[in-house]
Amino acid sequence: MDESIDEPAGVAPDAGTLSANVDPAERERFDRLAASWWDPEGESRPLHELNPARLRFISERCELGGRVVVDVGCGGGILSEALAASGARVTGLDVATRALTVARLHLHESGLEVRYLETTAEAHAAAEPGAADVVTCLEMLEHVPEPQSVINACAAMLRPGGHAFFSTINRTPAAFALAIVGAEHIARLLPVGTHRYDRFIRPSELAAGLRGAGLEVRAIEGLHYNPLTRTARTGGNVAVNYLVHAVKPGSP
Repeated sequence: MDESIDEPAGVAPDAGTLSANVDPAERERFDRLAASWWDPEGESRPLHELNPARLRFISERCELGGRVVVDVGCGGGILSEALAASGARVTGLDVATRALTVARLHLHESGLEVRYLETTAEAHAAAEPGAADVVTCLEMLEHVPEPQSVINACAAMLRPGGHAFFSTINRTPAAFALAIVGAEHIARLLPVGTHRYDRFIRPSELAAGLRGAGLEVRAIEGLHYNPLTRTARTGGNVAVNYLVHAVKPGSP
């Protein structure tokens, strides 16, 4: 079992990128998606169809009503709004300016309340340490140069007894075939270039990273998407997408 999340092979971001833990190409890619973020038939369609299963995984493991939740890598706000609709007091974090603009505008349509901040996980953890009951970081770790830095920040945001939820993609041949070749090049469910195989993270690596940040892993489950039925479910194998639940030790 690996004891840390490896630096991506062949990636050498400049010092400015490393200091902020932001990949400018990734930020630009997600900003390009901004206009279609809330179109359930557009390029963000898989996120809309994954969201009920993701929310169910979270809500089955912790109370959301009245809880302070930070959604790291919130994009256009699909999960943030679902968490807010479940009664949580949500702050969404992202570095993609146009995606956050869309997220804020959509609140006028949904009538929900979410605080959106253009900042990194690391900066928010420094500004509001130990303030969150729940932190979510879904489909985000595979898009940053230093995933361990984000994990550490998520842990720092949590109060003792708080819950952390992560999802990412396993580094396996099956994941390459389905998440890159299938989803991007054949089915065209995602824009080509959305994912890089060298940034995928094995469950053993993520679990080790969570332990290194002082979190206790409670559950690891597969996240399975069926593009034909346009539905998703959790459970079973973790060969491609998977979800992780971890807890910060101590009493709230």
